[in-house]
Amino acid sequence: MKKLFLSAVAITVFMFGHAQEVTVFESGKDGYASYRIPAIVKNKNGDLIAFSEGRVDHAGDYGNVDIVYKISSDNGKTWGPLQVAADYDKLQAGNAAPIVDLVDPNYPNGRIFLFYNTGNNHEHEVRAGKGLREVWYITSTDGAKTWSEPVNITTQAHRPNMPHVNPQYNFKEDWRAYANTPGHGLQFDSGKYKGRLYIPANHSTGDAKPAGRDYFAHAYYSDDHGKTFKIADKITFEGGNETMAAQISDTELYMNTRNQQGNVRNRIVSYSKDGGATWDTTFYDKNLPDPVNQGSTLSWKKGKGYVLAVCNAADEKSRDNLTLRVSKDKGKTWYVNKVVAKAPEGYKGSYTAYSDIVQLNKNTIGVLYEKDNYKTIVFDPIKIK
Repeated sequence: MKKLFLSAVAITVFMFGHAQEVTVFESGKDGYASYRIPAIVKNKNGDLIAFSEGRVDHAGDYGNVDIVYKISSDNGKTWGPLQVAADYDKLQAGNAAPIVDLVDPNYPNGRIFLFYNTGNNHEHEVRAGKGLREVWYITSTDGAKTWSEPVNITTQAHRPNMPHVNPQYNFKEDWRAYANTPGHGLQFDSGKYKGRLYIPANHSTGDAKPAGRDYFAHAYYSDDHGKTFKIADKITFEGGNETMAAQISDTELYMNTRNQQGNVRNRIVSYSKDGGATWDTTFYDKNLPDPVNQGSTLSWKKGKGYVLAVCNAADEKSRDNLTLRVSKDKGKTWYVNKVVAKAPEGYKGSYTAYSDIVQLNKNTIGVLYEKDNYKTIVFDPIKIK
């Protein structure tokens, strides 16, 4: 039976005319101490599929971590039972980056890709060269009821210099830490790159540097529905960490990246004219304040152009003030600026942190986000008109 969970806060929000907030994942429930790192996609049949990391023993990034998910068939009003997509026993599976391939002629009902990473040590140890992160994907052609066997694409999407672990992992770049997105990937739906599967990611290179300056954002992509992958040029700004992207024309791509250094408390924004393979410009966007946190992006076609949405904790100090912005001019200006959630006065900690967004209809965006010091991951439909 599907259940609807509404916290006291959610009920209060609803009474004051905000969106109908629903709890999707709640820490301590269903065998997991904590749920982190949300991602969401809409399947071709209209179902919403919400993913997160199910952390078995504690809230920390490394440990016994599975990728779990729930499905909604009513635009997020109710959610089905918890299911497991990836489980590597007591090791780590995380950084879910789902994409629905809608244009592969071999799968007319759509094919769900779930890209993810595995790891065998803590991130600081991996940055020191004492561990390995790998890149995988699984697929589903039955609406996430079942999944294919995992496919390891580490040699195509990553550059680890660890031949002592695997002779194939012999690269001069010496990438170490590695993570997808977090959030959904994307597929180009028009133009010369139509069908391209695109997964933003980040890596550290060489020995760890202060303030995370060894991190760089990059991406990998496939133009043959997942048979092969190529790595896009990295974003050259030091400290480029968690990143997401969106299509903004037939050939252009917008990338939105976390600045791990924290020296500038704004999102790093990059533009590409060749489908995200190379970069034309990168800058700190002063219109997008950020406290060193993840942010999410989404786009959809409208008329001859694209509408772009960005959601992040729009505060330079705290993970709070989660704000949804919408642009008709590729992110130059924002005609919608809506606060999704903000901490009550006197609140201590991270009230709103990581998020992902999905289009419910032409007037509504669904926001899946971490709330209340990571106690829950909730879904909130936000009207943009």
